[in-house]
Amino acid sequence: MNKLHVKTGDTVVLLTGDAKDRGKTGKVLEVSPEEGKVIVEGLNIVKKHVKPRKAGDPSGIIETESPIYACKVQIVCPKCNKPTRVGHKIYADGKKDRMCKKCGETF
Repeated sequence: MNKLHVKTGDTVVLLTGDAKDRGKTGKVLEVSPEEGKVIVEGLNIVKKHVKPRKAGDPSGIIETESPIYACKVQIVCPKCNKPTRVGHKIYADGKKDRMCKKCGETF
């Protein structure tokens, strides 16, 4: 199992990609450490052709979020609102927290 620098619920900014998505921010909905990918709300939208499986299911062309490699997103610090790398702060009792490398605040 691989470790990722993002967790579900983090706000991230997209670093790479085409001009329409680069620089956009969104909340992480799902993390897949096995693949090294994350699903971000409102980013990497794809259209899928879906057939209804049961009565009442949506059908036709639907838009949904597609996974992105985690290395292409960076966490936005909730305190300073800047994209930052993640550091770790270890306390005397052995507890470990994630911290912002720019302002030093913990997440």
